[in-house]
Amino acid sequence: MNSEINGNRGVNVKLWRWIATISGLFALLICFLIIANYIQMNRLDPVNTEAVNLLVQRLSENPNDEALRNEIRALDLLVRKAYFTNQWQVRTGGYILLISLAVMIISLQILKAAKPVEPDIPNASSELDQLWKKLSRKWISIGGIAILVIALVLAFLTHDKLSETFKEAAIAASADPVEEEETVNQMKTNIKSAGALASEEEIEETKNEESVEIPAKADENKENSLTESEQIKAEPKTASVSAFTSSARKNYPAFRGAGGLGIAYQKNIPVDWDGPTGKNVIWKIKTDHKGYNSPIIWGDRLFVTGADEESRYVYCYDKNTGELKWKKAVTNIPGSPANAPDVTEDTGLAAPTATTDGINVYAIFANGDIIAIDMNGTQVWARNLGLPQNHYGHSSSLQVYEDKVIIEYDQGRSPKVMALSTKTGEEVWSTPRQVKISWASPVIAERKNHTEVILIADPSVAGYDVHTGKELWKIDCIYGEVGPSVAYSNEIVFAINEYASLVAIGGGNQPEVIWEDYDYLSDVPSPVAIDDMLFVATSYGVVVCHNAKTGEKYWEHEFDNGFYASPIIAEGKVYLIDRDGIMQIFKADKTFQLIGEAALGEGAVASPAFADGKIFIRGEENLYCIGNGN
Repeated sequence: MNSEINGNRGVNVKLWRWIATISGLFALLICFLIIANYIQMNRLDPVNTEAVNLLVQRLSENPNDEALRNEIRALDLLVRKAYFTNQWQVRTGGYILLISLAVMIISLQILKAAKPVEPDIPNASSELDQLWKKLSRKWISIGGIAILVIALVLAFLTHDKLSETFKEAAIAASADPVEEEETVNQMKTNIKSAGALASEEEIEETKNEESVEIPAKADENKENSLTESEQIKAEPKTASVSAFTSSARKNYPAFRGAGGLGIAYQKNIPVDWDGPTGKNVIWKIKTDHKGYNSPIIWGDRLFVTGADEESRYVYCYDKNTGELKWKKAVTNIPGSPANAPDVTEDTGLAAPTATTDGINVYAIFANGDIIAIDMNGTQVWARNLGLPQNHYGHSSSLQVYEDKVIIEYDQGRSPKVMALSTKTGEEVWSTPRQVKISWASPVIAERKNHTEVILIADPSVAGYDVHTGKELWKIDCIYGEVGPSVAYSNEIVFAINEYASLVAIGGGNQPEVIWEDYDYLSDVPSPVAIDDMLFVATSYGVVVCHNAKTGEKYWEHEFDNGFYASPIIAEGKVYLIDRDGIMQIFKADKTFQLIGEAALGEGAVASPAFADGKIFIRGEENLYCIGNGN
């Protein structure tokens, strides 16, 4: 009986010894592979190969070679695939290493427990052997732990390095070689959702300066007057268009217009102007604080925001004359951090576009300060939402719906979407989200039976009830550092991000992917959809028109410059301003038809605003009003 037990015990000990040995050797092998992979990555650029450099050199010599451009675009797709494959391999290798170590430790513990206790018989030779064994085990353990720690650290560094390396390579592969260096440097930092570069020249302001009221003219005595906007006929009202939305469509109250959908409902918009000569430029004013936000309009008032490390401002201009009505310093906000957050130069401290309901204007800044100001420049309420944990800087724009200000606060710590009361700033509802940091902005869609807020952030696209914040649906279909907001038309939601894909989502509250495309993706401009057409603009200059229902490409066109601004559709035309300030105007049609190319005379990355037969553009240094016949 005892011999049988001892035999079984011997077999188990032998088995666990083999398991411990194999798992230990396997873990050691993984460690060496991770270390070798890191050394190789630092010696050889995995994507900046001789073949890549040769293609770029050839294209710089012959920029009209379409076949070569297509070859570089194909390389871009391979780079994206390689990026995610390598990240998966490094991440999986780390997990396998930890599992192997866990198995080895468990096996050693079982062996230790099964080892019989031998009698202690003094022996000089035996004591010396035991000492050497003890020292050997000690240094082997120290060496093994050191190798393990080095491997895990290098796995993390390799994962991070892969992210930067492959992102830069994909951008470079897609860009025009002439603009390659500039594009790589600027695309690594995300302007995201809203944006326009402001003047580098800053006019000094008193740090604690309060609201500066500009006296109104004698004939401007009606608050919140709609003036010319009242004459604009709204779209025919249907059951799916609320009175609030109808009023918003008469104006231009948010980033990408009413609901953030990228559709302008104004008429008689100009298609020809020239900034340097002043052709069709009604007025032009210089902005004095930097901001990446777009203009918004209600009635005869136009609003923008600006900020530096010491001050934040909301500006109100007369949209017809460019006269500054007032500017409000955002100061003494309860809970506001003492110091400005660290943000990238291309995001800044005033990236989010404000929003308005015609009663107040609502603005948010990179330090988490949010403020409501009435049409005369008087503060209604203000609060701080907590310093956003965001490595580029907060840039999600605001939306307002009825009596609620909608805020997408997808930051590193406690991401959420929330609604504040337009009257008091108190929280109406707040819904936690299991997502990563996002620079996209909320979109409000009035669907068949309800109105919802649609958000996008790695890994999901989701819809929330605008009145309660309840999550109505969610689908995991996106990844990466998401900047473009979604597009929406005819019960289909369109989501896009560079290094991921373009996804069309249908099915209402039971979401499903209708179609998906990987060819031309955006990391900054948001797409726009109307009828059965979807328009996608990329930061490297390619614009594509898809069939919104099937994903079929109607056409693609490559412009000379890239885009950060989002395309806006007005009067059956797409208005898309490139980074050199040239407005590309083409038909919103299934065949590409260029209507005009109007130069601003300075760089621009802000999406334009529309009102009363005019277009309003924020350039790098100036704010413009463009009209017909001037």
